[in-house]
Amino acid sequence: MDQVLTDEELKAAANDFVEPTANGEKAEKIEDAEPRQRTVVVAEDESVNRMDLVAMLEDNGYKVVGEAANGEEAVELTRKERPDVVCMDVKMPRMDGITAAGTICDENIAPVVMLTAYSQSDLVKQATGAGAMAYVTKPYEESKLLPALEVAMGRFAEINDLLDTVEQNEGKLKKAESQLKEAEEKLKKAEETLEERKLVDRAKGLLMDKADFSEQGAFRWIQKTSMDQRIPKKRLAMAIIAKYGDAKSESGQN
Repeated sequence: MDQVLTDEELKAAANDFVEPTANGEKAEKIEDAEPRQRTVVVAEDESVNRMDLVAMLEDNGYKVVGEAANGEEAVELTRKERPDVVCMDVKMPRMDGITAAGTICDENIAPVVMLTAYSQSDLVKQATGAGAMAYVTKPYEESKLLPALEVAMGRFAEINDLLDTVEQNEGKLKKAESQLKEAEEKLKKAEETLEERKLVDRAKGLLMDKADFSEQGAFRWIQKTSMDQRIPKKRLAMAIIAKYGDAKSESGQN
């Protein structure tokens, strides 16, 4: 018998196979279960502090994908790398950290953790007003920095989930409004059709009564005249009613 699958094909099939779990669902591959390394852009104008901060982050499993010495560099690196979080010093040349954080947050690129040597309430208000998710005072300590990073990323995710929900709801609302408008137009058309039908019936009855038409003949005359003269049936019916209608009997019927 010819070999249905080659050894290479059998090996590939075996590697792609995933054992089902007890509840029948396929388990994820081991490599997929490994947590993704969080990425960070570090913005600090003092090189020694920046090196210490990068080392601290890398020792704790973060991947530093960009280092900036001023606010402008921080913004450009963040736009380019799209990191999970940005560590931004407040005092920097060319563009201060609060302004840079405001730009990053306005563009909704990544959460920002502000690094400052001060803990004044006015500076904190400026940072949070610019959109910073958290702040840490110097000297940098793992016990303060790492929780701040997690808080910032968590808040950023929550806000974006909320924005997604709002966007989805807005989409549903627009769809509902469109469906409502379509339904209103159909209803209006149906009402106009019903009104036209009532007028045509009244006109047909008058032709039968006043002009000795049969019911079928009256309807055909209205239909043919409407087509030949390009007059809407409703307007034609109203003209017939205006000519042959008995005002007294009409008012009596009403």
